[in-house]
Parts: sequence; structure tokens; C-alpha cells
Amino acid sequence: MTTLTIDGAAVRDIASFYDEINRVFMTGEDWRLGPSLDALNDLLYGGFGALDGVESARVVWADHAVSRDALGRDATAEHYREKLRHPELFSPEHFRALLAELEAGTGATYFEIVLEIFADHPEIELVLA
Repeated sequence: MTTLTIDGAAVRDIASFYDEINRVFMTGEDWRLGPSLDALNDLLYGGFGALDGVESARVVWADHAVSRDALGRDATAEHYREKLRHPELFSPEHFRALLAELEAGTGATYFEIVLEIFADHPEIELVLA
């Protein structure tokens, strides 16, 4: 089994989260994963980078508490507000609803969404350390 380690202390915001994901998963590739939850989901199916030819992997998320704070409510709200600034690209209704849920305390944070994405890939064991 392949073991990969995410350095949670390197995650200060959503952009640096993807920098860290690229550092860990995109070895040997001449392109980088963009800041997209859909792209993260696609990455975890494997077929390129560190997961190319790998049937199962363990991902240790060291210092995950630092990442949890960095990808928490404030970062998530700003992410949704940024989407709302571009209604020509993203559904304003969808992101208004997500922002309202987040502000009401019922919506998932970016960190929690990332955990859900990892959970959708049973061949990837995520260890929060």
C-alpha cells in the first residue's frame, strides 16, 4: 500500500490546500490540479501522479487540525462569496443557499467537504493525525 502525507501545517487557506495536494499527489506530472472540489474528487480515482497504477493508498493528514481551522467557516464563506461574484460562471442560487446554510451553522465547511470526498473513495484510507 502506498502511503502519502499531507502537511496540514502548510495549509493556510484554500489556495495553499491545493498547493499541498499538488505537492503530494501530482509528482511526475507536468500539469497541476486546479482549486476545485470536483478536480480533487477526480484525482482520488487515480490514474495519474502519485496514484497512477496504485490500487489502494493511505493518506496521512499530519497536523490536520491546522488545516481544519484554515479551511473552516471563514474560508468557506469567502469561497462561496467569490463564486457569487461570478454569476456568469457559477449558479448564484446554489452558492447563496450554501452560504445561508453555513451562516446558519448547518452547512459543511470546506474541510468537512474534503473529508466527504475522501470518504467517497474507499480505496483511499485517510488518517487524520
